[in-house]
Amino acid sequence: MLRSHGEEPPNTPEQGVRWTSDQVLALAPDDASRKAGNKLGASGPWSGAGSSGSGAVWGLCKGSGNKPYRTVVDTTGPAYKCSCPSRKFPCKHALGLLLLWAAEEDAAPVAGTPDWAAEWLEGRKRATDKEQRDAGAGQPAKTSDPEAARRRAERRAARITAGAAELEQRLTDLLRGGLAAAEQRGYGLWEETAARMVDAQAPGLARRVRELGAIVGSGPGWPVRLLEECALIHLLDEAWLGLEKLPDPLAATVRTRVGLTAPAEGPPVRDDWLILAQYDSSDGKITTRRIWLHGRGSARTALLLSFGVAGRSPQQALPVGLMIDAELTPYAGAGQLRADLGEQFGAPVPIGSPPPGGPTAAALDAYGKALRDDPWLDAWPVTLSDVIPSPGASPGRGTQAGQGWQLADSDGDSALPIAPGALSRPGLWKLVALSGGGPVTVFGECGHQGFTPLAAWAARSDEAAGAAETIPLI
Repeated sequence: MLRSHGEEPPNTPEQGVRWTSDQVLALAPDDASRKAGNKLGASGPWSGAGSSGSGAVWGLCKGSGNKPYRTVVDTTGPAYKCSCPSRKFPCKHALGLLLLWAAEEDAAPVAGTPDWAAEWLEGRKRATDKEQRDAGAGQPAKTSDPEAARRRAERRAARITAGAAELEQRLTDLLRGGLAAAEQRGYGLWEETAARMVDAQAPGLARRVRELGAIVGSGPGWPVRLLEECALIHLLDEAWLGLEKLPDPLAATVRTRVGLTAPAEGPPVRDDWLILAQYDSSDGKITTRRIWLHGRGSARTALLLSFGVAGRSPQQALPVGLMIDAELTPYAGAGQLRADLGEQFGAPVPIGSPPPGGPTAAALDAYGKALRDDPWLDAWPVTLSDVIPSPGASPGRGTQAGQGWQLADSDGDSALPIAPGALSRPGLWKLVALSGGGPVTVFGECGHQGFTPLAAWAARSDEAAGAAETIPLI
């Protein structure tokens, strides 16, 4: 295990800190849960609410039946348990309980833990302790016959190679016939091609092919965008077909891009991780949750990914705007930021200051260097300091002149356009209100479509003390 500070951290209070309502609502899996949780954030429907000195909160919420729902939250995870039938994590009752705990200090006073809550908390602690013991003892995971696993991997690689060769032929036919013909053939062409990539066990290639189908006829300039994406798929195909010639980190990235999964195997890094942003995206079948972290000592940015299927929201959630002392295990690959969250040491505490940032030119430079390691990268996490949101940016894709926004350096040297997808979100107006025409610090994703703001902090004077308030923008 690596410790970014070079020594053991100071002890932090077990109780952590009482969250804000924004931090609680940022955990909601969707807007419906957020609205329903808000309605349960008052003391009216709750009874027997209490909290412990170690980060647990519990309560009984009156529902439509005779028995109230039993809800308990471990804020050091966070983790949730509720007797309601909801398949969402956290459910509206857990959100309401946390809002009650956040807003009213006396609503969930420190008290003895009831048996039903203690049973779940103790079971959770035993499971966590066992995982740590197993990890410390270096117990190997149960695996099948290594020779059989090798043969399976070879067969899958052969199928992907055949699929990549077929996809190359289809791209060649598309370009030979002209991009204009793609609009006439409809989406069925792309769905059928994507199905062939699924058969080849290359889900990454299948996803990119489906994105090609969404580009066709998507507005002015779509042939240019289609050609760009075709070029990236061609590059990925060629990289896979010449995989043995690539450096190991880039080869790992190519495997990931075509859809081969690998476990997180890097050395664990223990640090004080700032929880910067959390948001969900969905392709209609799977919901993907992205959580961005920044190590205060290591200066590393990390991405936690979790997934929900069949109507379930991802279970992993962290309170945006707080900091956790924890271990992260990184994945392999050139330019890869993904990591798995390991053991946490104590409850989340307030962020003392936002991550260090730079001007807009430095953000573009960072994205350019990341593309050198991973040409298929859509965006790169950066922090901008002393920038001012203002209207009138050069129009990006899908925008019209005069409708864009930009983040301009306070000295006026350069600016970044805000990505079109962020222009219609309420977070843009929260950012403008926070700025009030003055400089702010903004964390987000810098990509080929512009900058997507995810969190912001107001400018602070040198004399300012206390925690920096994080404003979620998504």
